Amino acid sequence: MTPTEVVREYLLDLQQRIVDAMEAEDGQRFLRDHWMRPPGGKLEGEGLSRLIEQGGLLERGGCSFSHVKGQALPPSATQHRPELAGAPFEALGVSLVFHPRNPYVPTAHMNVRMLAAHKPGGGSVTWFGGGMDLTPYYGFDEDAAHFHATCRDALAPFGEDKYPRFKKWCDEYFFLKHRDEPRGVGGVFYDDFSELGFEGGLAMTRAVGDAFLAAYLPIVRRRKGTAYAEREREFQAYRRGRYVEFNLVWDRGTLFGLQSGGRTESILMSMPPVVTWRYDWKPEPGTPEARLYTDFLKPRRWAEPGAPFES
Repeated sequence: MTPTEVVREYLLDLQQRIVDAMEAEDGQRFLRDHWMRPPGGKLEGEGLSRLIEQGGLLERGGCSFSHVKGQALPPSATQHRPELAGAPFEALGVSLVFHPRNPYVPTAHMNVRMLAAHKPGGGSVTWFGGGMDLTPYYGFDEDAAHFHATCRDALAPFGEDKYPRFKKWCDEYFFLKHRDEPRGVGGVFYDDFSELGFEGGLAMTRAVGDAFLAAYLPIVRRRKGTAYAEREREFQAYRRGRYVEFNLVWDRGTLFGLQSGGRTESILMSMPPVVTWRYDWKPEPGTPEARLYTDFLKPRRWAEPGAPFES
């Protein structure tokens, strides 16, 4: 198989494994939506979107595979590689966002992808990106510590520098600059990654993708039976507004999809189903809602005992 075929086979298998596991947890099936973009347009290729709405566990969740080719890399994809601006490209990836109904179950995001730019003189430049992050509404130290420890262990075989680097990158990337506020408790994130070559980059990206269920499902199972009332649902809807703001204003993946002419329904599948905004609202000090801000929306070394704050 060609390198692209190897990546494609892995991503489709990863998507199916995640959907199978989440269907078993939720009790309801995911919709299958296979789409195609014919040759001749700005973007050609295909994808498979898997979506659940109004499920037992997930109020909305999507896990999407795409394999597309384009005539010119958009600006969002060449931020760190300006010499490739405008080059023909090929992109493959799996991206997911799960928005649970229960406010005590955190929202989760994961993405793994490969991009290849085809140089005018011949040959291609290939790189990987990916990561996962956790966005709680009501934080629990043990959940954040488990999520980060799983990320750390997945990256350990690829160098002791990878988890600290990618954890810091995640903290910096999933940050709402206009709010001066992190989106959640982070995880790991990397982009434009080619330093281990194709084989090493793919192996590391597979390790990240394969670790998602181990990172997220134990948290889901711990929290999904927690009782909640309207107060918690209202706070969840308010905090989901931050998720929308980040995705539409700062997220490079969303911008890449829209700028390259991608399928809008699949790109915006990450949006939560119920969201509210309030003018200049802050939780009362000492409440569980306030603890999200004081204890969780600050960078912490979650994988270390005691989870100290970052200096």
